[in-house]
This record gives sequence, structure tokens and C-alpha cells, in this order.
Amino acid sequence: MSEAENEKTPGLSADEEQEVSHNQPPRPAVLHEIIRFQGDHELERTLAALWWSALAAGLTMGLSLMAMGLLYSRLPDNESSQVIASLGYSAGFLAVILARQQLFTENTLTAVLPVMTAPTLGNFGRLFRLWSVVLLGNLAGTLLVAWVMLELPIFDTKTDMAFLEVGRKVMHNDLGQMFAKGIVSGWMIATMVWMIPSMEHAKIWIILMITYLMALGDFTHIVVGSVEVSYLVWAGEESWRTFWLDFALPTLAGNIIGGSFIFALISHAQVRSDSGKAPSKLLKDEEQEEAKQRNHD
Repeated sequence: MSEAENEKTPGLSADEEQEVSHNQPPRPAVLHEIIRFQGDHELERTLAALWWSALAAGLTMGLSLMAMGLLYSRLPDNESSQVIASLGYSAGFLAVILARQQLFTENTLTAVLPVMTAPTLGNFGRLFRLWSVVLLGNLAGTLLVAWVMLELPIFDTKTDMAFLEVGRKVMHNDLGQMFAKGIVSGWMIATMVWMIPSMEHAKIWIILMITYLMALGDFTHIVVGSVEVSYLVWAGEESWRTFWLDFALPTLAGNIIGGSFIFALISHAQVRSDSGKAPSKLLKDEEQEEAKQRNHD
């Protein structure tokens, strides 16, 4: 009898032992395969499907600015109001992720793992195709929704002023801060993507926790920030040059490095280091079935 068998709790029936086995959290290799499979599916989507889904996501992310502005305008004007108003930041992320829309730094992260698993020129081409279409679609949606929120008679003056204050707070960062905070933001989104497959039943709470912390820390995100800063541009407080050079480029670079390179590379490396094999080769037959079932669900 092996040492592992000697350590088992005595008195368990065969069904109970099977239940114990089924209730174990998935191994890192299983999580890797789930995310890799999702990423491969994203890479196979048509340009039209990617574009419309990304555009919808950009529009939907306007909910984050909308919710924060509405909360700020109805809270006392002090620093503690951020603790409550930051909950509004999660609104856009919840809507986009639960609706399975294309969000840069979320869906685009999953697509990195297939490239790391098989780093061919063809896969790199598919990755950059996905990145460019999703980013352009997201930005088009954010610029449009920011214009609508400013120009249409939807909100009262106090709420409009709260929207401006949210954007001004983003632009208080210098280039180095935009970049550094973007790295942290990209890493946090990547952490969220890695956590969700193992805790699918708690998906809403994971999204809420991670994005709420992003708001509390004032970390910069290319999509949400585009709504906030473009609102300032449409209002005449900032120029498009400032939008692209002082906000968009450093934030985008930070998000990509923090999410797609640092986190994905480390996560891929830890799984591959188990035995030097590709992660999918480390899976047992039942684990491969589990990964397929989770992706199907």
C-alpha cells in the first residue's frame, strides 16, 4: 500500500472517495487548457464578429463612467465618497464580461496562451489581427458613448460635472504614472481571467472584487479610461493629441505588458515547468474532458 493511501481518512465509501476527487480544484494545467481553448476560439472568429462585439463592448463600458458619475453626484463631496462611488466602475466590466463581448485586456489575454503554446508566425498574425480589431472596436464604442453622454440631454448639471471630475482625475497622472498604473491594471485583469474558470459560480464576485480594487487604486485601463478622457475632449477641456499621447499610448503599453506579457508568460511558464511538456500534454483524459465541459458551459 502506498504512503498516499495510508494517509487517507478511514471509513470512506467508494462514492465518498469519488466525491472528494470531484471536489478538488482544477490543476493549473487544466485552467491553462480552459483559457487556451477559449483563446483559440477567439482567434478563429471572423473580423465582422470581432468588430461588432468589440464595438458593443466599448459602448457598454460607458456604464462605468455613468455609474460613477451618478454616485459621485449624489454623495457628499469628500474623499470617502470614492469608497462607494468606485463600485460604479465595476458596472461596465460586469455587463461586458457576462454578455461575452470583446474587451481588450480580457478576451485578448486568453488569445496569448495559444500563441505561447505554439509560437508560429501564423499564430502571431492571428493574435495581432485580434488585438487590432478589438482595440479599434472598443475605442470607437467608447468615443461614441462619451459623446452621447455629453451632448444629449440625459443627465443633470451636477452629474455632468461629476463626469468631468472623473476624467480630470485620470489626467492628473503623468506619463510614467499612466504606464505604471496600466501595468498593474493589466495584471489585475489577467488575474481575474485566470481565476474565473476555477470559480465559475462566483464569477460576478470575482469581477466585482478585482474591478472595484482597480477603481480604488486609480489604476488606468485603456477602455474605461477612453470613455473618461474622451468625455473631457468632447467637452473641450483636453485635445485629441493629449488623449492619444498622454493617456492612450502609455496606458495601452502598460496594460499589454502587465496582462499579456508578464502574467500570461509567468502562468504559461509555471505550467510548462511541471515536466517540460506542453501544458495540454500534462492533462489526464478526465481533465481534458473537464476542460472541454467547462468551455462548453
